[in-house]
Amino acid sequence: MAAEGNLFDLTGKVAIITGSSRGIGKAIAERMAQHGAKVAISSRKAGPCDEVAAEINAANGEGTAISCPANISSKEDLQRLVDTTREAFGKVDIVVCNAASNPYYGPLAGITDDAFRKILENNVIANNWLISMVVPEMIERKDGAVIIVSSIGGLRGSPIIGAYNISKAADFQLARNLAVEYGPHNVRVNCIAPGLVKTDFAKALWDNPEILKRSTDGVPLRRIGEPDEIAGAAVFLASKAGSFITGQTVVADGGATV
Repeated sequence: MAAEGNLFDLTGKVAIITGSSRGIGKAIAERMAQHGAKVAISSRKAGPCDEVAAEINAANGEGTAISCPANISSKEDLQRLVDTTREAFGKVDIVVCNAASNPYYGPLAGITDDAFRKILENNVIANNWLISMVVPEMIERKDGAVIIVSSIGGLRGSPIIGAYNISKAADFQLARNLAVEYGPHNVRVNCIAPGLVKTDFAKALWDNPEILKRSTDGVPLRRIGEPDEIAGAAVFLASKAGSFITGQTVVADGGATV
């Protein structure tokens, strides 16, 4: 049990985490539940969401997690996710916008309008939709934490994932802007910018030993991250430990950007 006054205690808090059936999102959900939060597990497919919710309930007690599949590209799906979470847990205190898409690899001159739009809509606009749906009750309670999982890609140019990087840079600004708008109501908005992490989403960058060596040679810690190493930053930003932090980007990349 979290000790009284524990800075990282999330007891009594309710968190929605998108893209939480695997990878970074799953790790964040597991750790938030461990620190006392109730969590809504969401990704596109129902099966994986059910499995993760069942695992979290088995580890932390029945009623800790619910499964609510949603496609972030659908405003209706996101609203249903918020409504279902409220029905189950009564409120939403924390939202983690972790789901993202990257359907295009190559130079920007070659990207179709549809592919570019999809990246910006899923990685930026959908985040604003979901945040806008939960913020009114946070404003009313004068308490809330929003976390956007961005990427160090947003700090760099790339000849291959340029459109994705543009969307991730936009997330930094979305957090800054919303921090200014919602700060007077004690609602905090921050980003986490992971470097290369061992997830299915980034498999192309770590599965091949040669590419992995290239990716880690110039990184001070000489390795890629594990999903659980990003989860700690999310718990920190959602809890009392991060209560004076807003509009910021926490870079967790093994030193890659230094």
